[in-house]
Amino acid sequence: MTEQVGPNTAEAPPLGDLGRRLAVRRKELGLTREETAERAGIAPGYLRYLEERPEATPGTGALLRLANVLHTTMPHLTGGDTEAPSGRAGAAHHPRFTELNPPECRALLGSHGVGRLGVDTASGPVVVPVNYTVVDGAIVFRTADDATPAMAPGCQVAFEVDRIDDAFSQGWSVLVRGPARRVSDTEEVRRLSASVHSTPWAGGDRDLWVRIEPRSVTGRRITV
Repeated sequence: MTEQVGPNTAEAPPLGDLGRRLAVRRKELGLTREETAERAGIAPGYLRYLEERPEATPGTGALLRLANVLHTTMPHLTGGDTEAPSGRAGAAHHPRFTELNPPECRALLGSHGVGRLGVDTASGPVVVPVNYTVVDGAIVFRTADDATPAMAPGCQVAFEVDRIDDAFSQGWSVLVRGPARRVSDTEEVRRLSASVHSTPWAGGDRDLWVRIEPRSVTGRRITV
């Protein structure tokens, strides 16, 4: 019996690396599985197979068509560019920069993700990635007492998030600057622990909460 895949069919979570990348990218573009499959000239059931079966090994032709429909590259879909920095593609012929207003910046910061913390150390400024959450307009993250981010409390710091799309030659960045402090109040720690969306990717015991109060929030977007 042929499985029917329609708009109301519940989607199982993608399991393989290719499947996750396909599903995430089409959802970023607001495309359903059926719309994506039609534009790529493949059956919706086959796209479902690619997204949900980690052992799927599609041919180059299908991958190229999917990459074209999803406005990305085949290496990105297959994870071949995982070790490469973003922004390697050539600049567009007529790039345009626009300043982002504070509401736009806050929307791009979102509620959580991975950002870059700039902090002074004994050997000079250092930039390190941290998992963060936005709580009551402030940037909060969890770290260990002996880790570099633990040097932030008591200092003025910079915190940056960005998104670069090589396929479109466009992207954005948001920069937050302000004082960082250690969260020591028991009730506030309990509230933060209950409101965060993810645990630090670095793992281990990271019980020190740090809060950055934004004094300056600026951002820019580059488009073509």
